[in-house]
Amino acid sequence: MTMTVVVTRNSPERTRGFLASCMSEIAPGVYTAPKLTRAVRDRVWEVMEEWFGTVADEGVLMTWVDNTLPGRQAVRVLGLPRMDLVDHSGVYLARRDLPPSQDSTLTSE
Repeated sequence: MTMTVVVTRNSPERTRGFLASCMSEIAPGVYTAPKLTRAVRDRVWEVMEEWFGTVADEGVLMTWVDNTLPGRQAVRVLGLPRMDLVDHSGVYLARRDLPPSQDSTLTSE
């Protein structure tokens, strides 16, 4: 069991109520649970995935300590902008596609 943190953006009341029923809301849209088991954490995430996408510009991020992963931190993300978390020398980096306006300014010289 380890500290789990969930951060939401533009989430519907149903999502906020669900998270508040199993975690403490320490700031608007920020939920923590110091001893959430893996099974409960996975179930919370399954619910987030099922309910996700009903509101425009919605976002959900969940993170917890995982000593087997780069940086010893696991991260799950739902929402836009879409990004991939990439292991680079033991550190997570966020990789996103460039907007079309910036993509054309790059050259391969």
